[in-house]
Amino acid sequence: MIFKVAIPVPIYRVFDYLAPADIAVESLELGVRLEVPFGNAKKIAYLLEITQQSTVDITKLKSVIRVLDQQSLLSTKDLRLLQWASDYYHHPIGEVISTAFPTALRQGKSADLKVEKQYCLTELGKSIDSAVLKRSLKQKELLDKFQNGVAKLSETELTAWNPHWQPALKALITKQLLTQSDVNTSADAIKQILRNPALTCNPQQQAAIDNVCNNLNHFKAFLLEGVTGSGKTEVYLQIIQAVLEQGLQVLVLVPEITLTPQLEERFRHRFAVNIAISHSKLTDKQRQIAWLQMQTGKCAIMLGTRSALFTPLKRPGLIILDEEHDGSFKQQEGFRFSARDVALVRAKLLAIPVLLGSATPSLESLHNAQRQRYELLHLPERAGNSIEPVLQLLDIRNKTIQEGLSEALIAEMHKTLAKNEQVLLFLNRRGFAPTLICHGCGWVARCLNCDANLVIHFDEQRLRCHHCEQEQLLLKQCPDCQCKQLTPLGLGTERVERVLADLFKDKVTVRLDRDTTQRKGVLEDYLQQINAGAVDIILGTQMLAKGHHFPNVTLVAILDVDSGLFSIDFHASEKLAQMIVQVSGRAGRAEKPGTVIMQTRQPDHPLLTTLITEGYNSFAKTVLNERKAASLPPYSYQALLRVQALEPEAPKLFFQALKELLQKIKSGHTLVLGPVAAPMAKRAGQYRYQMLFQNTRRDELQAFLKTLMPALTQLKQAKKIRWSLDVDPVDLY
Repeated sequence: MIFKVAIPVPIYRVFDYLAPADIAVESLELGVRLEVPFGNAKKIAYLLEITQQSTVDITKLKSVIRVLDQQSLLSTKDLRLLQWASDYYHHPIGEVISTAFPTALRQGKSADLKVEKQYCLTELGKSIDSAVLKRSLKQKELLDKFQNGVAKLSETELTAWNPHWQPALKALITKQLLTQSDVNTSADAIKQILRNPALTCNPQQQAAIDNVCNNLNHFKAFLLEGVTGSGKTEVYLQIIQAVLEQGLQVLVLVPEITLTPQLEERFRHRFAVNIAISHSKLTDKQRQIAWLQMQTGKCAIMLGTRSALFTPLKRPGLIILDEEHDGSFKQQEGFRFSARDVALVRAKLLAIPVLLGSATPSLESLHNAQRQRYELLHLPERAGNSIEPVLQLLDIRNKTIQEGLSEALIAEMHKTLAKNEQVLLFLNRRGFAPTLICHGCGWVARCLNCDANLVIHFDEQRLRCHHCEQEQLLLKQCPDCQCKQLTPLGLGTERVERVLADLFKDKVTVRLDRDTTQRKGVLEDYLQQINAGAVDIILGTQMLAKGHHFPNVTLVAILDVDSGLFSIDFHASEKLAQMIVQVSGRAGRAEKPGTVIMQTRQPDHPLLTTLITEGYNSFAKTVLNERKAASLPPYSYQALLRVQALEPEAPKLFFQALKELLQKIKSGHTLVLGPVAAPMAKRAGQYRYQMLFQNTRRDELQAFLKTLMPALTQLKQAKKIRWSLDVDPVDLY
């Protein structure tokens, strides 16, 4: 018997091996993991077919070393999804299947799910005031976590909360405030669903809940468009409750790791079921346990980022994508899949509904709703007593600016802070300044590896490239003319933070960006301080733009709205509008009214005026009409071939050979645009070029790519460069 197997290598084919002699082949399931010899090494492979035929001489075939699983960890529908994804994105099947597994299982480690210890409050622990532990801060924080509605916590969940949880837990057990709990990992655990009752919904929320709940047992795609603060999460929670009552599982995907702790807290507060968490900041062991708990049905809900999409579900019931418009749902390297698009195919295969939620839906999703491929659910009002914030354009032309802050904005900040309310400042650029220039000769600090300037990080006294992470000490004098007048140009969050310390000496400012939140637990600590009212001014980048609920923030200011208005990428206006609406949504989320100020030198720009006067939907209609006239997505379909090499001539020689190949292939109505240098022509020492394929019909584009890709891989020039194909690219960089 011959096994056809997929191996995670960048080769577009499956491989034949002889079945091991000591295995009952008829008992094997497709999808099981195998260990096979490959070259001079051993690889983990996945069984796709058992046959008696091979195109290779039988005497040349090697034998499978061993079979790692008694039963496949993936269902037949999981395998069908992965095969579809491999075909659609034109990526090697072995690497695609490997993506579905956590790292440890990819390495061939055991798939046995070890029973973890869990801990819960004692009767004394439930009744005691945690303030008695104020001298032992870690013990107090841990007791608070249990007392705030989380009945049981496993070792994995405790590690995710704080890697150094053991001493605090041991002390609380000694004080008889916590005890070890019996672990309930059976499917019966799902029967006890609610920990706290659902909230009362407004009529629009209830209509959305009823609509999805009436369609739970078959495939249907819903687009939940709700203004920021409209209570989309409550809609999710109540629909999830209905799914759990049927004994089924739910997969909830969010775009950013930073959103997971806040959302996790809400889920644990509402539901008594086991909840698995999966994102890249967890250890390999934590992610493997979460994966296996869903695969075996011992967890009812998985909350995760893009990579959690392929997690097997024993009893699938619903898939939810929150912030469906977010670019983070598109993988930008390796297997370049869109979690949103693959989630729709997965839901269809599983015959379950999929719910896409956003305050600013992507133009593709709005287009699908117009074509009635998705059912549109609309939440036009904010939940509770909060009202939509007032949006204002602040014309800063010819005005005095202090490190990005106009006098009018500073005055508004003083007024807001005087009322003991919080201010949020948004600037999507970290570091001190994006450019260091010599006042004497005009020399600019450039990255040696990229076509980009080095960014000043003043606190660290470093110059750093944000594209390849190359860095050096901050220079004191110009290397060209030895002038000591090196001047920072432009704004970064670090620079604004300094001026805030001077202008608002008695106020507490917190800066939230990738530089300040790298250490584990720091972001959670900052968010806790903000919600406790210990912070006056919040300054940050896009990690502030979505998902966060800051009830006391009544003034939001976008410091540099103009930087997104001019771009060569046609996606830029959509991304800018989404960012503006999402950031604006942080203002006035409780009873107090909110104001949003956008500093601009383009107060008459149609994108800004349409957004302010008519809202996101009108903006989206205008841009969709422009896209239709230009035959751009979603009215056409694209694939971007990216090529890079250390030698500048290698990509040119490759494209020369590819052009000759394209003349032999029938492209039909597929447009071939390029090759051209990438917008950033050199990055991390690689010279970059690209070619765009476009067609108004998806099936024609796919047929063209299916013919092109096998031929492309055979070009000898392809061996001298690195190339990748990005189907449905979300940016053209």
